[in-house]
Amino acid sequence: MHKQIFVNLPVRDLKRSMTFFKALGLSFNPAFTNDDAACLVIGENIYAMLLVEKFFQTFTAKPIVDAHAGTEALVCLSCESRAEVDDLVAKAVAAGGSAPREPLDHGFMYGHGFEDPDGHIWELVHMSPEAA
Repeated sequence: MHKQIFVNLPVRDLKRSMTFFKALGLSFNPAFTNDDAACLVIGENIYAMLLVEKFFQTFTAKPIVDAHAGTEALVCLSCESRAEVDDLVAKAVAAGGSAPREPLDHGFMYGHGFEDPDGHIWELVHMSPEAA
C-alpha cells in the first residue's frame, strides 16, 4: 500500500499561493520548498506540491489546464465538523479565494468548498460519525 499522497498543482505565483494557504492555517515543508515548488502540508502523509507552471510543465507533454476556465481535478478534504468546513471556506475567501457555490447539506454529510487564487477547487466535507 502507498504511504503518502502528493497532489501536484500548477501555480502562477508561488509566493501568492503560499501566502493564501498559510492564511488557512496550513504550513510548508521547507525541505521540499524552493523558488519552483512548495510542499504544502495538508495532513499526516497528505501533501500538495505547488509547482510554478514552467516547472510543472517539465512533468508532462500535455498543456496545463487553466483552472479558472476548466476543471482538472476536485481535491476533497475531510473535516472534523461542519464548523471547520465553514471556517476554512471563510478563511479562503478572506485570503483571496472564492466560494463559487452554496454549501450542500445532505443531512449525514455537509460540504462546501473554495477555489484558490489559481482556480483549483478544494472541496471540504464533514460526514456524521453515524454515517461512516
